[in-house]
Amino acid sequence: MDFSYSDKVERLRAELTDFMESHVYPSEPIYEQQIADSGSPHFHPPVLEELKTEARSRGLWNLFLPDPIDGAGLTVQEYAPLAEITGRSPQIAPEALNCDAPNTGNMEILHMFGTDVQKERWLHPLLEGEIRSCFSMTEPDVASSDARNIRTRIETDGDDYVISGRKWFSSGAASERCKVSIVMGVTDPEADPYHQQSMVIVPMDAPGVTVEREPLVFGYQDRGGHPQILFDKVRVPRSNLLGEQGGGFAIAQARLGPGRIHHCMRAIGAAERCFDLMVQRAKARVAFGKPLSDQGVVRDWIAESRMKIEQARLLVLKTAWMIDNVGVKAARVEIAAIKVVAPATLTYVSDRAIQVFGAAGFTPDFPLAEFYSMGRWLQMADGPDEVHKRSVARAEIGRYEPGQVPEQYQF
Repeated sequence: MDFSYSDKVERLRAELTDFMESHVYPSEPIYEQQIADSGSPHFHPPVLEELKTEARSRGLWNLFLPDPIDGAGLTVQEYAPLAEITGRSPQIAPEALNCDAPNTGNMEILHMFGTDVQKERWLHPLLEGEIRSCFSMTEPDVASSDARNIRTRIETDGDDYVISGRKWFSSGAASERCKVSIVMGVTDPEADPYHQQSMVIVPMDAPGVTVEREPLVFGYQDRGGHPQILFDKVRVPRSNLLGEQGGGFAIAQARLGPGRIHHCMRAIGAAERCFDLMVQRAKARVAFGKPLSDQGVVRDWIAESRMKIEQARLLVLKTAWMIDNVGVKAARVEIAAIKVVAPATLTYVSDRAIQVFGAAGFTPDFPLAEFYSMGRWLQMADGPDEVHKRSVARAEIGRYEPGQVPEQYQF
């Protein structure tokens, strides 16, 4: 495996780093102020449109999509280090590059499974950054980590589908710019558990679609929120089916696999920013007659943080290499592993950084509390840690035959 960056990636990394330093970081307080002045947590700050224009002019647009026509033509491994850089300012940078979740995952599956009509109506405006979307899979009434539990029904009625159910944590759905949801529900309850579900494209202004409430996450209200949505006998044409009927589970796996690379590399980028702040603070603050950076316990936190970040990055890059070279299915164990390791790394590093900052680390004066919330949230998003650990353990146990014990250990 070769994790070195190609000349193309090095050029993009340099361009993106310059964009972050010259435009993104200085825009963070402007972004916050524009939202505060609007009186709405879901307001779309004008500064984001300015950043999007600048990003496009620099060739930093749709970097996540491997298609060379609609995207940047990058492999997963090539995109990974760029996603890491955007993770240093996760509220702004990914969207400025049109590489933000959940839109990236929705664009990927529309690109892979959408019809020409679906692409023209929904994919192209998303690729242009003109609208936003949400993904409605998780439900409040069941353990959604097991997709076979999904209760939302998608029933056939002539040339239409009728959708009835309730979803929540449909991230971004509270934004006025969110125009479409990709909804996963049961089309055939009699099929085997992995072919009962389908995905249907549902316009957010369709009759019967109601955003019921917007739960806070760790006391934060993200722009676009994580709303609960009621689908009350929502009627859409059967041509809104994404892919094949009964193919929802397979599409979900296609969406969540590479998408986890994006999440994990952004988490590592966020951890790197926490690390920078922690070390800078430790060198600037004095307690008990010497800088915090001279205190043994703080040095231990710094060392542990650096090692965890490096280990996480290498595992994610290995996973990206495997997706590119042997496919998503062959990399499923590594994909599950990074989804545990990267958020845990961000949670650890942000927690230690908060400790170094003292009470200031809890305040919005610094991004540490927000990064901690992000890390802890990622330990649940796209499946909880326990589900991914279960997948890793099952694969490892499966490699051994019963009774396969070395002869010298047999008594």
